[in-house]
Amino acid sequence: MFTGLGAAAALPAIGVPALAGEAAWPGNWRTLQAGGAGAPVLLDSNENAYGPSPEAYASLEGSAAIANRYPKHEYEDLAEAIAAKHSVKPEQVTLGCGSSENLRMAAEAFLGPGRTLIYATPTFEFIAHRAGDTGAQLAAVPLTKEYAHDLDAMLARAAGGAGLVYLCNPNNPTATLTPRKDLELFLEKLPASYYVLMDEAYHHFVVDAPAYTSFLDRPVDDPRLIVTRTFSKIYGLAGARIGYAVAATETTRSLAARKMQFAVNVLGARAALAAWNDADAVPKGAARNAADRREFYKQAKSRSLEVIESQTNFVMVHTGRPAQEVIEHFRANSVMIGRPFPPMTDYVRISLGTPEDMQVFWRVWDLLPAKNLPA
Repeated sequence: MFTGLGAAAALPAIGVPALAGEAAWPGNWRTLQAGGAGAPVLLDSNENAYGPSPEAYASLEGSAAIANRYPKHEYEDLAEAIAAKHSVKPEQVTLGCGSSENLRMAAEAFLGPGRTLIYATPTFEFIAHRAGDTGAQLAAVPLTKEYAHDLDAMLARAAGGAGLVYLCNPNNPTATLTPRKDLELFLEKLPASYYVLMDEAYHHFVVDAPAYTSFLDRPVDDPRLIVTRTFSKIYGLAGARIGYAVAATETTRSLAARKMQFAVNVLGARAALAAWNDADAVPKGAARNAADRREFYKQAKSRSLEVIESQTNFVMVHTGRPAQEVIEHFRANSVMIGRPFPPMTDYVRISLGTPEDMQVFWRVWDLLPAKNLPA
């Protein structure tokens, strides 16, 4: 059973939950990350279970010999390649240590005391933590019943103020879209005192969605707009920590003034460039993910499970019981799934893994006690 339009009541606002980290998962974290014998199946962080492309992998191996050197031209080489593809100038691209650093830079550049971060709940809350560090106010706006950003409510919160609006599209953790036409109208109505950060980390996984279009489909010239992407998802380089932001030149200057020195490492930048130049990497990865997603739907349907239709590499599943109980059940069976995402306390987020990973997942799911399972 799939949920879509009209599937749920508007979600209530909540506070910002603590970020997940090693403390959230007791046990030997080194073994967990190593992926060796006895290591848990990792379906908790929306990583690319298949890893980087052969070209990127070869670059990582070949760059090991210069791991003792600081980055030199690698930043510029990657920024120029990204700029060329998006039809912007290199000075409109800011690289960071994962897209999370770009979010941090935006928070520091455009927020502070007397300013407000407006964001959805639930969503990827990293920027809310960084906004809190600046002394900015936080305005969490519940998603609509369609699990889209409630843009009218966000406009209402923006009235008379200044700051930054964060829009994750497709949204994490719901894996859902907010239509492009609605976002364009929102930008037209938004006060000029607000910047907008459009987080497109999961852009490449969107298929068969006419209402969706990336904001990088044309050169970015609105000084209020920042579009972020990452090499952590479709490119399989989460551990290499490379992300980027595209914005108007003056906005990029504000971001770049707050970047860490040498935040982009040599190995990561070279591997990202190799992946970027691999014409087959994205279409192959997107097609494989779409197939994995269809198989997940098939398995869910066979168990009469309700899921939210996904446009990402993860799926939200209705559990019919507290999410924490399900999370603990999977952890006890050496499978890591996403943490709770209040207020959706009876849903769990499942990152798509390899077919072998998902066989383990469904075997463990079927071990759940039968009581309270969704009808």
